[in-house]
Amino acid sequence: QVLSNPEFLAEGTAIDDLMAPDRVLIGGQQTPEGLAAAEKLASVYANWVPRENILTTNLWSSELSKLVANAFLAQRVSSINSISALCEATGADVSEISRAVGKDDRIGKRFLQASVGFGGSCFQKDILNLVYLCETYGLDECATKKIAILGYAFKKDTGDVRETPSMFVVRDLLQEGARIHVYDPQVNREDMWIEMDYTCGVNSSNTPGLEEAVTTSKDPYDACNGAHAMAILTEWDEFKNYDYEKIYASMAKPAFIFDGRNILDHDALRKIGFEVHAIGHPDPNEFSDL
Repeated sequence: QVLSNPEFLAEGTAIDDLMAPDRVLIGGQQTPEGLAAAEKLASVYANWVPRENILTTNLWSSELSKLVANAFLAQRVSSINSISALCEATGADVSEISRAVGKDDRIGKRFLQASVGFGGSCFQKDILNLVYLCETYGLDECATKKIAILGYAFKKDTGDVRETPSMFVVRDLLQEGARIHVYDPQVNREDMWIEMDYTCGVNSSNTPGLEEAVTTSKDPYDACNGAHAMAILTEWDEFKNYDYEKIYASMAKPAFIFDGRNILDHDALRKIGFEVHAIGHPDPNEFSDL
C-alpha cells in the first residue's frame, strides 16, 4: 500500500516539529488494506504523539491539506504586506496593527509580520501546485477567469485601435491573471499587439505568457464559451443581435455582462439570467425603489 504522510517541518525548528507536532497526517486508500496500512503507520507515531493529533484521511485529502496549509500561511504574509502601503499613506504603524489583529484568537499572531515577502521554496512550490491542479481539473474559478472581450476597435465600423480603451482593459485584466478571448469583426491580432506595445509598453518580451493569455477569436460565440464574464467595449451594431440565450447557456455561472457602451437591452438580459453591469446605470436588484 502507498500512503501519504506529508511533513510539516519548518526550517530551523524541524526536530522540535517532529518530536512535538501539532498534527500528523496520514492518507491512504479507503479500502480494508489501505486503512490497515494507515493504522500501522499511525501506531508508529503513537509512540510519542498523542492519538488525537494523528489524523487519517484519504490520499487526496492528505496531499491537498499540505498544499492548502502553506497557501494559507503565504496568504497571511501577503495580506499583512498589502496593508503596509495604506499604513505608510495614513501614518499607521503596521507592527501595531499586526499586534492588535493577532490578539484575536480566531486569527492568531503568527505570519503577520510585514516584510519584503515570503522566501524559501515551499510556499511558492505549493501555491503553484494548487494552481496547476485547479487548471488540470478545469476549476478556473480557483485559478484564472476567462473573460470575453467583444470589441477592440476604438469605435464601430473601423479596425482602428489607436488609443482604444479596450487596450487598457485588456492590460489590467492581464495584470489580474485573467485568460482573455477577444472578438472584433475588423481588428487583427498583429494590430492589437503593435498598439499594446506602443501605448502600454506590454509585449511578449516583458510579459511572459502574453501570447497564451490572450486569444483572438473569429467567432463571438466561441469567445464567450466557458467565459465567466463578457465585456462590450465597442458599439458594433451586430452585438445587439446575438443569441444571448445561447451565449448564456455556454458561459460559466454566474454569467456577467459588463456593457461598456450601453447598447444592450439590460432588462432582457437579466430575464435570461445574466448579472448585468452598465456604466451609469444602477443595478435594479440593488435598489428596492427602482
